Amino acid sequence: MILSPVRPAATAFAVVAVLAAPALANDVHVFAAASMANAMAEIEAGFEAATQHDLVVSLAGSSVLARQIQQGAPADIFISANPGWMDVLESGGLLEPGTRFDLLNNSLVLIAAGTEAPDIQIGPEMDLAGLLGTGRLAMALVDAVPAGIYGKAALDSLGLWDTVKTQVAQADNVRAALAFVTTGEAPFGIVYATDAVASENVTVVGTFPADTHPRIIYPAADLANRDTAAEAAFMDYLRGPEARAAFARQGFGFVAE
Repeated sequence: MILSPVRPAATAFAVVAVLAAPALANDVHVFAAASMANAMAEIEAGFEAATQHDLVVSLAGSSVLARQIQQGAPADIFISANPGWMDVLESGGLLEPGTRFDLLNNSLVLIAAGTEAPDIQIGPEMDLAGLLGTGRLAMALVDAVPAGIYGKAALDSLGLWDTVKTQVAQADNVRAALAFVTTGEAPFGIVYATDAVASENVTVVGTFPADTHPRIIYPAADLANRDTAAEAAFMDYLRGPEARAAFARQGFGFVAE
């Protein structure tokens, strides 16, 4: 069961962590970055059919999920959209030793509202402020959410951040930033390539060069609060062919182990 209650406007996929009821032995509670929503829906169905375990997936920005885990939310597995938030939990002793591994990678793209927007050459000469006009640039929170952090780093690297920072519309997570563009509330946005795949109402107009931002890595780990056969089965499933196929269909790449 994926938990992603919709909040107003562009704050979809925010998670409400239930702190009360303990998880059953055959339940696996997974906290996953919002950008994984489509892939995790497919993986949930496949894992439950293959193992008879129940998968409960909560989706939000990695920063929100990490903070909820710190506060005692009943998560078993955490999949972050960047290593930084996983590092925070690891330094706090909240990961099961030896279970962390790098699962996926992604790329960062500039999207435009609509389905026929022309390509844009992304580089230092790009007049992003001119393209925006009086419109806004949708991004995830630039100081907390991985997609926003990567996006700001890319714009900084290209010397463009100072020209557009007052026009940035920050959203709680990357799927919320995507929603701003999908609904036409913002003419452009910066999201992961996999998010753009999830919407039929946006156009990828350019991809940010990989050297303009830190490498986008999604680490996964078992949390240290309990140890069940169901958790171990899910960690194995993440590495298996069915999960890899689901991630590939959504445009994710894989980190060689």
